[in-house]
Parts: sequence; C-alpha cells; structure tokens
Amino acid sequence: MRIDVPEHPAELVLRPLSARSVVLSLLLGTHPPELPVRDLVRRVEPFGVAGSALRAALSRMTAAGDLVRSDGVYGLSDRLLARQRRQDEAVHPETRPWDGDWELVVITATGREPAERAELRARLTAHRLAELREGVWLRPANLLRPAPGALGPAVQRFTTRPAGPDAELAARLWPLQAWARTAGALLARIAEASGPADRFTALAAAVRHLLADPVLPPALLPADWPGEALRERYTAHRRELTENVLGHA
Repeated sequence: MRIDVPEHPAELVLRPLSARSVVLSLLLGTHPPELPVRDLVRRVEPFGVAGSALRAALSRMTAAGDLVRSDGVYGLSDRLLARQRRQDEAVHPETRPWDGDWELVVITATGREPAERAELRARLTAHRLAELREGVWLRPANLLRPAPGALGPAVQRFTTRPAGPDAELAARLWPLQAWARTAGALLARIAEASGPADRFTALAAAVRHLLADPVLPPALLPADWPGEALRERYTAHRRELTENVLGHA
C-alpha cells in the first residue's frame, strides 16, 4: 500500500483551520495536553476564532469523545492521547543503526470483516510498515519502537533480508520522490508564512506529512532527503509560535 501525497506539491493548498482544528492542534502540541477554558479563549484569538465559536467547538468535541472536561479544564481523550504519542514519534522518531534486516509481518487470517481489516491496516501503517502484497507487510528494522501489539494470533512476525537491492524495494513500497517534493513545498510555505494563523496552518500540515514519513535508513533514501529538515523547521517554529504568540513554553 502506497501512502497518497499530492501529485503537484508546488500547488499545495492548505485549508484554513477550523475552531476544532485549532483546539486539537493546540492540545496535541501541549504537554500535558490540557488547558483551562480561559487559556483556550486567549490562545485561539490570534487564529481568528471567536469565543462563541470556541465554546461551540468544545461542546461538540466533548460530546464526540475527543475531549474530556474536569473543573473547567479540557484535555485530550484516551484516543487522542494515542494520536499525540504518534505525532510526537513522527517529529522525534528513535532509530538504531541498520544492519540490513527487515521486519516482516504476515497476516494469515481470512474471512475477516471489512472494518476489522481496515483497523488492522491502519495499525500497521501507523507502525510505518508498508504492504508488499495483500497480507504481507514489511520495513527496514531500523526503528526503536515497540512491536505492533495486540494484532492477534493470525498475524505472524519475522525478520528477513530481501534477495534484491534494498533501495529498489523501498522505492516500490513508498512514494519517496513525491513525499520529498511535498516536504519541500511545506518547508517553503512555513518560511513564507506572514502571520501566526498562516504559520500555524502550515505547521499543522507539516506534522501530518511527517506521520507519513517512513523514516528509512539513509542508505535507502534519495539524495537530499528533506525529512530531517522538515522536522527541525517544524520544531523550531512550533517552539517560537508557542512561546511568543501563545505565551506557553
């Protein structure tokens, strides 16, 4: 399975953030991910979100299970806490020297419901595995992270080494050139952003794009791979925006 990225990154179109998106972006970038209402009201103002729109969004998000509220403080639900962990790992992935081994996951079960198959595929993709063919997923074994857990007895895990060139296999599994072009367009958009709202929108798009970075060993990447540059630019500008505009280190 290949992760879709825009075919024409130079024409990258970023949608303005809604009140819900601003709240989620603020909380996903805050540790611990909880803020009182008064702080949320103050921090969404630079992004053009009125207090009435914020309160309506908070009510809908709490009802939908996105947020939990306690004594006037809003925090992320367990589901979105897991998303925050994935986002943090996308910005700061932990790797180890690669010795040529690949992780291989084989799904042996048949007859599963579509929803169950989709959920399993989402979990494997979140672990930065890619699908070589139906039921066969793999990636270089260079990540320091827990193995995909709770996948059930019908999923078998192995370590393997491809017979052919590793770089050619990586290029089949991930759209590396397209990812790099989009990352370059995002770097330019962050640099050109003229105000807090524009920059915040670009940073939100950047962290979503980093979730699709396969974090491959350098030997398997195209020349001038922009993954680390995008991480560094995101981290620096996010810190600046948080400290200077939102008043929260």
